[in-house]
Amino acid sequence: MASPAATLILADRRPGRAALTVLAGAVLADPETRDVAVRGAEGREALLDACRHALRSRRPATVAWSFYSAGFREAALDLAWLRERAPGPALLHVVGGPHATAEPEETLRAGFDLAAVGEGERTLVALLARRGRGEDPRGRGLAWLEGGSLLRGGPAEPVDLDAYPPFPPGLRRLGSIEITRGCVHACRFCQASFLFGARPRHRSVERVAEAVRVMARRGARDVRFVTPSALGYGSDDGSPRLDRVEALLVAVREAGGPSGRIFLGSFPSEVRPEHVTPEALRLLRRFVANGALVIGAQSGSDRMLAACHRGHLAEDALRAVRLAVEAGFRPRVDLIFGLPGETPEDAALTRRLMEDLAGLGADLHGHAFLPLPGTPWSGKPPGRLDRETRLRLERLASSGRATGQWKRHEILAAWLAARRP
Repeated sequence: MASPAATLILADRRPGRAALTVLAGAVLADPETRDVAVRGAEGREALLDACRHALRSRRPATVAWSFYSAGFREAALDLAWLRERAPGPALLHVVGGPHATAEPEETLRAGFDLAAVGEGERTLVALLARRGRGEDPRGRGLAWLEGGSLLRGGPAEPVDLDAYPPFPPGLRRLGSIEITRGCVHACRFCQASFLFGARPRHRSVERVAEAVRVMARRGARDVRFVTPSALGYGSDDGSPRLDRVEALLVAVREAGGPSGRIFLGSFPSEVRPEHVTPEALRLLRRFVANGALVIGAQSGSDRMLAACHRGHLAEDALRAVRLAVEAGFRPRVDLIFGLPGETPEDAALTRRLMEDLAGLGADLHGHAFLPLPGTPWSGKPPGRLDRETRLRLERLASSGRATGQWKRHEILAAWLAARRP
């Protein structure tokens, strides 16, 4: 068992805080590490205070970081600031998440001691257990620099979601419940399949209900889920399994009690357009509290959808929106602009889809294509919106029918492309 004096400091940053909540749950649920003192710290000053407290108490402290590629630069600056004010080998800075997994060497050269590559629950538990025993913390699932070269301790094993709780027992730190990890669809712009595998793994209905009961006892009313495909819960091949979705929703409603509210099909649990059917919508309407339904259309060009490996057509998005409106939902449709290889004809088809969707009653959520590390399209040019698309989006935004940070995404996409190794 790790020493009771060992400390885990969570460098809480949005949106990485959700991942750190899951990791804290794994640490406190494991017999080897459940005596580790876990402390969250949001912001530079809180993080510095936690680190200085650990140094004064002479505890071996591990600082856990997690971020997406968009947050890499800011996290690296925070780490440099922190190291100036709280130096010393007693603080071990460990980083995980999509960017560390896809670009471990770049991440380590920013000053982190260890990078967790892949899924982090087992990796962090084993690291803390080794550190509590006074052993070398390096091991499987980790990467580090030695003599200027990148070394790895072997690949992390895929995690059984039922083996760990979705949030830490004993701490007032709750979050959305991850019900599925991994994605069969392998869209070329998305990290989910390439970081977590193309074979979906699902948290069982029993474990989800158990977590919801914990939330209800702590006074939490709303239950949200993390999944790459809301209606694909329980499926091995990504196709809808409405019987299993219904079993999940029935159990969650019972576990949450009369005041509980269920959110499924809203962020972060969108639905694929080809999965939207009258039967699926009737099922959702029986159980969920969300009025909006997030649908991933991505493009109005069937040629671009095929290039993305999306597995559906533009017409599927139109059909899904019509059905969702008829069922009483407010569709919120995701679109990506400036996809690799997009021609003016493809962009015109997406603009036409935008207008048709808005005319049917959908709200649009726009993104510029990001060449994310670890994806097949990581080396593609950054996404940019053409003038006509930008004007259409701004017009729709002024009428309240479009939202999104496509301007910020263009800047971020250019930065991601410029910093490629």
